[in-house]
Amino acid sequence: MNIENTQSQMRKGVLEYCILAIIRRNEAYPGDIIDEMKNAGLQLLEGTLYPLLNRLKNAEILTYRWVESTSGPPRKYFILTEKGEKFYDLLESTWRELSTGVNAVVNGNYCKGDAVVNDNLNEPNTTEQ
Repeated sequence: MNIENTQSQMRKGVLEYCILAIIRRNEAYPGDIIDEMKNAGLQLLEGTLYPLLNRLKNAEILTYRWVESTSGPPRKYFILTEKGEKFYDLLESTWRELSTGVNAVVNGNYCKGDAVVNDNLNEPNTTEQ
């Protein structure tokens, strides 16, 4: 099995959510999105970002505005639309659910009836959650 392919698929699964999270905080220029992702330890190439931004714009999740630049051509800043805000909220809910579930499985902690089970200990933990 090719680990690079699996790693790539895992990254792609959260890429759109991360990009929308950045844009949701404040309108964003693609170069700034790449920098923020890099600072977070997530690799993102222009060749991946621009087609994704274009797809989200065509789906009316994003819009953009042109801003004059003092150091070159005008820059395109992306903004979430109202539809994009709703879409982001759904992604956020999905992420929280997935994150909680994955962490529970990886750490061996999950609910069985009213008890919290820690498979690392193989004993139910009956304390309240």
